[in-house]
Amino acid sequence: MPLKLAIVILNWNGKKYLSQFLPNLLMTCSRDARVIIADNNSTDGSVSYIKENFPTLTVIENGSNGGFSKGYNDALKQINAKYYCLLNSDIEVTKNWIEPVVEMLDKDPTIAAVQPKIRSYHEPEMFEYAGASGGFLDFLGYPFCRGRVFDHLEKDEGQYDEPIQVFWATGAALFVRSNVYHQLGGLDEDFFAHMEEIDFCWRINNAGFKVMIQPKSEVYHVGGGTLPKNNSFKTYLNFRNNLFLLLKNLPYYRLLITFILRFFMDQLAAFVFLSKGEKENFKAVYKAIFHFMKSYWKMRKKRSSNTKLGYQLTYKKSIVYQHYLKGKQIFNGKDLL
Repeated sequence: MPLKLAIVILNWNGKKYLSQFLPNLLMTCSRDARVIIADNNSTDGSVSYIKENFPTLTVIENGSNGGFSKGYNDALKQINAKYYCLLNSDIEVTKNWIEPVVEMLDKDPTIAAVQPKIRSYHEPEMFEYAGASGGFLDFLGYPFCRGRVFDHLEKDEGQYDEPIQVFWATGAALFVRSNVYHQLGGLDEDFFAHMEEIDFCWRINNAGFKVMIQPKSEVYHVGGGTLPKNNSFKTYLNFRNNLFLLLKNLPYYRLLITFILRFFMDQLAAFVFLSKGEKENFKAVYKAIFHFMKSYWKMRKKRSSNTKLGYQLTYKKSIVYQHYLKGKQIFNGKDLL
């Protein structure tokens, strides 16, 4: 018999977070849910710590650190469950965080993925950067959220407590139907890490399924546990992978104009980094563009078969223009305020 829900934590040198958050997570699990650790070849003693302190937990040991995407793909092939929850090790869950999401998935078979509301572990009254209360994407590929537009984070005062369809769900706490996950080929391993969940959710949208936010479920995210925000490798991954997801998922008639605009926008971003003295981030942008061009034909072969469905759900205004030039800092799920 398959599990109802497999909560899978992909761990890489996260012993600190496992010791901090795993006991509370286990207390919230019903008999229908099981926690599984997928370890990406950690060197900090994570595996021995789990085996010694949580001997009943299943540990899947990946032979190498292939990144977020490959790590999950390799592990989930070995897990038989109706639903998966891809959960970061630096997440603190709350008492009833599972039930509202599973109930939503049970009631509507067209829903393929759901995220809980994400609040900041360090500032619990604030939304957290990676997902907040549901993710969206503008027509140029820039992601933002209800509760988070670029670096502007809102205080959670219940303003986004209604469940709605969103464009993407955070990879920090992603519930997904296992059959849809495997049907769509899982996470794209060429992304390695960062924005792979947006690409995956875009493919969900292209396939005619829905991505939802269920704010009745709340978790708290530390964030930046593996790669700090100002890390140049993270900058490289974000710029390269953003171009990857546009190439893979945009309708053909949008590709040329979008990439022309993005070429100038990315140049601008590079020189903003340079003006701040961030030379490594400046170089990371051009490295990302070079590697995107190098991988162009490979990624083009991965294009979704029906790109119009997903594109219809994008925000048709420029989030950069609305935020930086018009000063709008709040997205209510329909427009910027």
